[in-house]
Amino acid sequence: QVQLVESGGGSVQAGGSLKLSCAASGYTYSSYLMGWFRQAPGKEREGVAGIYIGGGSTYYADSVKGRFTISQDNAKNTLYLQMNSLKPEDTAMYYCAARSGGTIAPMYPADFGYWGQGTQVTVSS
Repeated sequence: QVQLVESGGGSVQAGGSLKLSCAASGYTYSSYLMGWFRQAPGKEREGVAGIYIGGGSTYYADSVKGRFTISQDNAKNTLYLQMNSLKPEDTAMYYCAARSGGTIAPMYPADFGYWGQGTQVTVSS
């Protein structure tokens, strides 16, 4: 059974940093495409960053380019999202997601079959 467990969310002031983690289990981690999504109240879930676990190619939404970095630790089966220069508009529930194969972009939530429970990120001005 595939399991994704996020951690690392919290509350920070604008300009601060947070690092999210997603521990994966229950499948062949290296064969998947994984990503981070976020959903703010009243808004649709959007893809923030994605990575091919086997190849390392990455994707970033324009809104986070240059500020967020997605990475992986294959030995720990863990996905990360380093978030720097955080803005109030980054406030959302952040979700880790995984899919087998497919293209790294665009990141449509419906294409991802496995999801974590989410971790809240709140950025105050």
